[in-house]
Amino acid sequence: MIILTILILTAAVTYLGWRVWWLAGQLAEVQEYVELLERTNEFMYSRIDQSYNVMKQIDRLGAFESEDEAGTTFDLLKEVITELKEEFDNGSQEKE
Repeated sequence: MIILTILILTAAVTYLGWRVWWLAGQLAEVQEYVELLERTNEFMYSRIDQSYNVMKQIDRLGAFESEDEAGTTFDLLKEVITELKEEFDNGSQEKE
């Protein structure tokens, strides 16, 4: 009876030890993925911010506010960049 109990406990400890080792490996992979996403988000934010600032400089005189196709396209791009900038600014404030 004691031998059977020892065998069952040994099997349980072995299995649980293996699960802990496997889960630690999975956690390490997820952490690497999260770090990659954070770097990607930082890069995207910096590019969006640069684009937004350049667009503001280009339109400092309001030359693109006309009703032609170029003006409409510029307004749509400006709107998208403004929304993305607000979203990234809110996300960076939540981190702090």
